[in-house]
Amino acid sequence: MSMLPTHYTHVQFNAPGGPEVLELAQSPLPEFAPDQLLIKVEYAGVNGPDIAQRRGLYPPPPGASEILGLEVSGTVVAVGDAVTGWQLGDRVCALVPGGGYGEYVTTWGVHCLPIPTGVTMAQAAALPETFFTVWGHMFMRGGLKAGETVLIHGGSGGIGSAAVTLAKQFAVKVLVTCGCQEKIDYCLALGADHGFNYHDEDLLAQIKAVAPQGVDLVLDMASGDLIDLNLKALAIEGRLVTIALQRGRRAEVDVALLMAKRICWTGATLRPQSVAAKQAIADGLREQVWPKFDTQEGCSLVPHLYAEFALGDAAKAHALMESGQHRGKLVLKVAND
Repeated sequence: MSMLPTHYTHVQFNAPGGPEVLELAQSPLPEFAPDQLLIKVEYAGVNGPDIAQRRGLYPPPPGASEILGLEVSGTVVAVGDAVTGWQLGDRVCALVPGGGYGEYVTTWGVHCLPIPTGVTMAQAAALPETFFTVWGHMFMRGGLKAGETVLIHGGSGGIGSAAVTLAKQFAVKVLVTCGCQEKIDYCLALGADHGFNYHDEDLLAQIKAVAPQGVDLVLDMASGDLIDLNLKALAIEGRLVTIALQRGRRAEVDVALLMAKRICWTGATLRPQSVAAKQAIADGLREQVWPKFDTQEGCSLVPHLYAEFALGDAAKAHALMESGQHRGKLVLKVAND
């Protein structure tokens, strides 16, 4: 392994604002703890929390890097003394606490996963944040299981499309909502059973037409005015898992529905969770999801990359994500060929 540099290039912003505040900068190589490793980044995924952090709405948790970026693919170039299971030269994809928009990043060894079969390094960078989020919240927290029906709001985005493909791998009936027919068609191509336009006034009736008893689980990235609809769409003993607030953080709801249907409503974000909690998600992915990449059906799990940008064009990636025109994932190419 070649000698490590003393400094590295990364994206930074000096004050919250629009995409134009993002710029390249240099800093000393990040230090890592005994249970962490250092990754030379090839690609970094672009995600909604990055946008929120850049706007000043989602500060990093204590001790995390101020640099944007929550998922990467790359090569292990240094290993802490307490790390097991990884060695120099291993190619990994990893959930990182921050710092992904840079040539090097540190993370915990237990938050790394091998590059799955049939997945390129660019695609691998688009796996961790979405798959950790979906597995941890829809399956572990929400308890989704085979034979059930799930309603996924915003099915065409990075999280939504991962939720669709993972649910179908576990024999779940999938309903999605999107903002236009083109995005609905995209979700149907991913394997969704039914798609609806969330602008339609009769949205609830359309959902009930294909799920007369109601849906077992709603993966809610909208919140706001859709919460009441979610409660009405849920079946008896249904579960509502809220993981984003794209339509606002406040809602007027009929609490009697919660009681009458014995609904369980929970919510979470991934980034502030403990190292151990994220390790449990990583272990679940390694044991129950990663082997599916080796099957004929596993090709549907490979994330769809809508666009790839150079690290120095992070502002363009953010502008595209904020426009809502993308379907699937955006990544930054960090390593120079």
